[in-house]
Amino acid sequence: MTATVRLPALGAIVLASVLSASTAVAPRAQGASPFAAQIASLSEPPGYFDTDNLISNERSYLQVLPELRRRGVRGGAYVGVGPDQNFTYIADVRPTIAFIVDVRRDNLLLHLLFKVLFALSRTRVEYLAQLTGRPVPADLDAWRTLPIDRLITYVDGAVSTPAGVDALRRRVDESIARTGVPLSADDRATIDRFHRRFIGDGLSLKFQTTGRAPQQYYPTYRDLLRDTDESGRQGNYLASEDGFQFVKGLEARDLIVPVVGDLAGPSAVAAIGNVLAARHERLSAFYVSNVEFYLFREGTFARFAANLGRLPRTPNSVLIRSIFDRYAPGPYRPGDASLSRLDVVDDLLREYTAGRIRQYADIASR
Repeated sequence: MTATVRLPALGAIVLASVLSASTAVAPRAQGASPFAAQIASLSEPPGYFDTDNLISNERSYLQVLPELRRRGVRGGAYVGVGPDQNFTYIADVRPTIAFIVDVRRDNLLLHLLFKVLFALSRTRVEYLAQLTGRPVPADLDAWRTLPIDRLITYVDGAVSTPAGVDALRRRVDESIARTGVPLSADDRATIDRFHRRFIGDGLSLKFQTTGRAPQQYYPTYRDLLRDTDESGRQGNYLASEDGFQFVKGLEARDLIVPVVGDLAGPSAVAAIGNVLAARHERLSAFYVSNVEFYLFREGTFARFAANLGRLPRTPNSVLIRSIFDRYAPGPYRPGDASLSRLDVVDDLLREYTAGRIRQYADIASR
């Protein structure tokens, strides 16, 4: 299979350059919440990319966790692209604030769905049940210490009902309205469609590209939940109650902020840098997926490098990237189609400024 078929990954969506006036960001409502106002102040006009991006297609996503710990990447500010893969990195890094940047407004809508499901869920099993529209099990406290495989078995065996799903969808819609984020009828329909995809497919949900069936190598949501890092540790944020509760706490304090923006765009990343400077925060980790491939293809990597250079950071600030196909010759774990690696931000910018990074292959080989 060619690289062009296999390369789209969850971070790719932030680089689309085709703007759509019909999906313009909804105007700020009178008296919008501080959360909604921050989203509006940081966001750029939206664009388009041909993936649903409800979940990741990067089976290798946990490979970087041991190295993050060895390097002591902790606290500070987190920036990332795409769906809930970010929550796993957030649970591990424990930042004080996080920004999820994506050129598609759909990704903002997806994160609003995640946000209210955190608010409506006391524990991770309740969250996973409500994400997939399954009945919430009794005695939630008894589930707090159980391994993720027990939660998976429960969700796989539970059966949703039309009445239960409709009641859940009403609660979700009411909670989303309380966030204060202005939404059009199309926005609300998109959120409903996304949630019903999780409900309909359950833990067998896969990343999907428009006009093409999910590829065989794409992991299911079940695969992502069960996966382990190189030490054999199950590292997904839903693999432990502690990880889930940390992310839930940030969401409750409006400290995971979805932003519509291009990583090489004119304002979103720079505006995030201004917020960090005002908060006296420094970047700890920036998850870019395989965005750099598209930056080089579009001729916009220089703008991304300039934006990255504007973020307050430390000598230990890192990028988390994924590499696909011929750019990552291996070795792969069985079943993987990508590699995930860390890169020190200052090292990357120094090498780029020195002219030693001229094409994507120079990035992928680092």
